[in-house]
This record gives sequence, C-alpha cells and structure tokens, in this order.
Amino acid sequence: MNHDELLKLAFKAMDNAYAPYSHYHVGAAVLTKDGKTFIGANVENASYGATNCGERSAIFSAYSHGYRRDDITAIAIVTNGHRIGAPCGICRQVLSELIDENCPILLSNGKETMTKTVAELLPMRFTQEDF
Repeated sequence: MNHDELLKLAFKAMDNAYAPYSHYHVGAAVLTKDGKTFIGANVENASYGATNCGERSAIFSAYSHGYRRDDITAIAIVTNGHRIGAPCGICRQVLSELIDENCPILLSNGKETMTKTVAELLPMRFTQEDF
C-alpha cells in the first residue's frame, strides 16, 4: 500500500468519528511492514478526559493485534479542519514511544498534505532513554 492509499483509508476511517461536542473529525490509518492496516477515529465523551483521538485508536489497535514499534512503517492522520491538524500533545507522546522516531506521519485535511516524523513533531521528547 502506498501513502496515497493510506491517506484514503484514513479519510474513510474519519467517517466513523464520534464528535458531537467539537464537530472536529479525525481519522487515522496505520500501515505495518507486512501490509496490514489498522484504522481509528476520534471518539469524544462528555467527560473530555475520556475522549480518545483517532491516531491513538489506530496505534492501540495495531498494538492490540501484536504489532510493535518496528512493525509500523507509516501512519496517516486526517481531519475535517480548515487546516492540517497535527497530533495533540498526548498523541505526540504516545507516538514517540510506540512508533520509530523516523516513521512517516502523513497529515492531511483533504486540501493539503504534509509528512513529518515524531522527531520533528516532538523534539526533546521524553523516552525510556531518559531514565
């Protein structure tokens, strides 16, 4: 699967978002080195702390199926926003631990697309090497 196909899958996943409060929909798709994909969408809750972002949903799904950091080759994160949405702080920290620091992170709102890495999104991140 190429990156364009991964983005399309993430946009399809975004249709599953449950965002009655923010109306900000996020979809994500994770690609593994054996070609498997895992999708996620944001699921909001009236207790905002119980909300789960789309990218964490997708990454956690991959991990729940036995995949780990070295198995993940790319992640696409898409939004319905007016500009490209980057992962929130919690998601950046999760991504910094659960995917390789140089793994491509494709970001798109359907009009624009960019590719970043964890190292670019979260410089000076806290990792296992810190303790």
